[in-house]
Amino acid sequence: MRYRYVKQANGKTVKTATVYTADEHRIKPESVDKDAVYIISRLQAQGHESYIVGGAVRDLMAGKLPKDFDIVTDANPSKIKKLFRNSRIIGRRFRLVHVYFGPKMFEVSTFRSLKDGPTSNTYGTIEEDVLRRDFTVNAFFYDPLKQLVLDYVGGMKDVRAKRIRPIIPLDLIFKDDPVRMVRAAKYGVSTGYALPFFLRWKIKKEAPLLKTVSPSRLTEEINKIINSSYAAGIVRKLDSLGLYGYLQPNAVELFKIKPLFKEQYLKSLDAHNGGSERLPGEALSSLIRDYLEVSLDWENAGPESFKDALLAARSFVLPINPPRVEIELAVRLIFREHGITVRKYRLLSEGEGKRRRRAPARNKTPE
Repeated sequence: MRYRYVKQANGKTVKTATVYTADEHRIKPESVDKDAVYIISRLQAQGHESYIVGGAVRDLMAGKLPKDFDIVTDANPSKIKKLFRNSRIIGRRFRLVHVYFGPKMFEVSTFRSLKDGPTSNTYGTIEEDVLRRDFTVNAFFYDPLKQLVLDYVGGMKDVRAKRIRPIIPLDLIFKDDPVRMVRAAKYGVSTGYALPFFLRWKIKKEAPLLKTVSPSRLTEEINKIINSSYAAGIVRKLDSLGLYGYLQPNAVELFKIKPLFKEQYLKSLDAHNGGSERLPGEALSSLIRDYLEVSLDWENAGPESFKDALLAARSFVLPINPPRVEIELAVRLIFREHGITVRKYRLLSEGEGKRRRRAPARNKTPE
């Protein structure tokens, strides 16, 4: 075990991080994406401090293959963009760089400052950046070239104790970003770690903050859940913490009215959990399947029932707003399971319908 020291403005040297070697963190180099290593090696060759960061490091230490490899550096976005032609800068308030290698995308961000609090959008140092991350198990920095893991917040102790512990003070963490409550539940289920009593208590108390989150962000979180291998467990945990009612209120209302519906809903999520070979729309279908099963008259249903089923499904999953094509595929898949083939067509929005009705007959396209 080693330590990292930093000299302060007053000239005093202080210990800032514990450094774990390959024998201690046990990350297998072959498990690290080669393109992520290339990005870091290119940045370091230009004199920039660079690491793989967050959940990827946690997964690597647990012997799992991460889905994403996020990278953090002291280089600013313009510099990163110049180093990688296969990249583009995104974001308005805080700019990030997406670096592409074929179908793969790596998010490269610049260290953020604590100048404006935990959600600061100004650049800073690694010592500041780590303190604006959410939980200690997501705050590791891994250098794949030197094979060293930097731990600034005692995350390794929490990994060994199997607990989810926040970095940002409890009175701020969820006010700054209510979605962190959802992530706490997800991390707890996916790692098998416990959420301490005071963290659970705070989540239950501040669950209503999720009302302020935009539908697009809620949609993003639901997509991550239903495409994971832990979907049923995460939903069960979210429901026990009083959070799922803000993500899928119509489903939770049915949980209360029909207890058997809840168990079937969870079974559907479990049956369609994350996998590499999934049919288009299959993940989303797990959210609406059981609702359509009890709300449609399948004995008398036919292709003409598709439009009503689609509208009912879209209403059921509110406030999330999945792409139209995705929910159409999900409903079409459920119809196919009942032996009903629905020909492909595109439902018109209200504005499109009005334009079509005003157009001359010869210009109309038959549906």
